[in-house]
Amino acid sequence: MSMILAAAYDMYGTVVAQVGNPTPEAPPLADKILQFVRFFTWFILLGGVVAIVYAGGRFAWEKWSGGGLQSPKMVAGAMIGGVVATSAGTIMNAVINV
Repeated sequence: MSMILAAAYDMYGTVVAQVGNPTPEAPPLADKILQFVRFFTWFILLGGVVAIVYAGGRFAWEKWSGGGLQSPKMVAGAMIGGVVATSAGTIMNAVINV
């Protein structure tokens, strides 16, 4: 331990080895990871649109056939899921950039 301290200070007691402020650098394969995240986001949004269209069609079928209405729950679930999926990036930016 004393050798490390001796290497860090010269004979006048000033710090010889100073650590600068490192600049941020993207990790390896960062571009591929970001591309995967963009594709995943696109598929999530596409899935939400398909879910809303399916639930709307089912809602129309249930109204026309006179059956029990289960599809309003599906529409509400798809819309809530869409809000969470589209706001996830904004939420993460708010958490990370604190």
